Amino acid sequence: MNGYFQLICEEGTTKLQVFPPTDGGDPVNVSEIVEYLSNRGIPYDNQALHFITRKKDPFLITINNVTSIEEREGYKLTISPDKMIAVARFYPPSLNGENMTKSEFLDDLGFKGIKFGILEEEVNNYFAKRRYCEDIIVARGREPRHGSDAYIEYYFTTDLKAKPTLKEDGSVDFFNLNTINHCHKGDEVARLFPEDHGEAGMNLMGERLKPRDVKKKMLKYSRNVTLSEDKLSLISEVDGHVALVDDKVFVSDVLAVDNVDNSTGNIDYEGSVQVKGNVCANFSVKARGNIEVQGVVEGAYLEAGGNITIARGMNGMNRGVLRAQGNIVAKYMENTTATAGGFVASESILHSKVQAGTEVTVSGKRGFITGGRVCATNSITVKTLGSPMGVDTIVEVGANPATKTRIQELQKEIMEATKVIKSVQPILTSTQQKLAKGVKLSPEQIQYMKSLIYLSREKTKEVEEKTAEVDGLQEFIGNLTGAQVIVTGMVYGGTKICIGDVSLIIKSEMQYCKFLKADGEVKMSAL
Repeated sequence: MNGYFQLICEEGTTKLQVFPPTDGGDPVNVSEIVEYLSNRGIPYDNQALHFITRKKDPFLITINNVTSIEEREGYKLTISPDKMIAVARFYPPSLNGENMTKSEFLDDLGFKGIKFGILEEEVNNYFAKRRYCEDIIVARGREPRHGSDAYIEYYFTTDLKAKPTLKEDGSVDFFNLNTINHCHKGDEVARLFPEDHGEAGMNLMGERLKPRDVKKKMLKYSRNVTLSEDKLSLISEVDGHVALVDDKVFVSDVLAVDNVDNSTGNIDYEGSVQVKGNVCANFSVKARGNIEVQGVVEGAYLEAGGNITIARGMNGMNRGVLRAQGNIVAKYMENTTATAGGFVASESILHSKVQAGTEVTVSGKRGFITGGRVCATNSITVKTLGSPMGVDTIVEVGANPATKTRIQELQKEIMEATKVIKSVQPILTSTQQKLAKGVKLSPEQIQYMKSLIYLSREKTKEVEEKTAEVDGLQEFIGNLTGAQVIVTGMVYGGTKICIGDVSLIIKSEMQYCKFLKADGEVKMSAL
């Protein structure tokens, strides 16, 4: 405890009892005694007070020769400039004076304007065990709890810059740039975290302390985006790409680019892709929807879950590929591999491999198929077929090209399995002969022979199953009817026409004709 002092009022004299501090408390401060006496109008001997700081034990000094009245227990109250803290410093009553009661103290605080924040526990502690000449915080205001500004969290990159992809070996892939924010239907693309207004505080005088102002925000959005019921979340309505433009979130299921080149890199997109210009060689465009190219395509790879449309055609440079689950429409196709689940339409097909799930139509001013292989399930209609120069040209109808491709794959697999069987058989035969002569095999040799027997059986079973599948597919192709090749202009000699499982090589030029399968062979009739 701090050191403290107490008045002793006697007849004709006033004394001061001074108690030293304990347990490391602060000693009595002379200036504090002077202030106490002055505030109460008690005269004192200034010279006598100067000896107080030199004493370490309790001592008694006479400060005047006047009869003083008894003093009640009192206190000095200090309120901080911001009116948030009140500190009481209590002084004991004179030796025969009265103590202050708790209720008196609380009433006095109210009289002095303190209406809020009185620390009941601190006050109770003091009146339970008085501590004099010690600062005691008896009231504390409530600081305002400052809130926070609203903010929006975007679940996509809002600042897209074309950055090359770093490969595992440390090299840079300039074809795959991070330029698209993909999203799917139902994805949350942004969330608003509302402003927190905070809570008002209050000073000791009961005055409201306003928290700082906070900024509000709201979700702004455009097409293909839904605002949740609580207005806190943006949900994508479609598969596509999400972007932030002028603080508005929008999702597009059509990605529009000027060109596909070094500025965009390869494109792999959930929706449809529209290319206003060209697709340069060695780049790829993949879309779950449609692909539309208003310019030309050069030696690139295009794959669409829907249709592919190329306004000015494609020069595949013997490496370009088109794959569409829907239709393919291109002004021309040259040195290109194209596969469509639906139809293929073009003005000219030159030295290309084309497969269509339904039909191929080559019309227009030129309307020719020259070189390569063109296949369709139902029909091929063309103005000019083949070439006067005898370029190898093959057209096929009567079966889904995918079926013929499957037959070719099966035949290849059957051939490979047969090779394995043939390579294993001599070893098995030789071992059987040794066993017949009484030759004993080591455990390792027996285990090896068992593995060869198992391999031979598995490959034999594989050959049987795949041969049966090939026979079924070929029988299906042989029974197809109605497929035809229609030539509205000229078909040149050397052209091969296949319908189902039969074919015909054109010997000489013919005009305005169509080819059908009849009586087990390809027959021509006039249009």
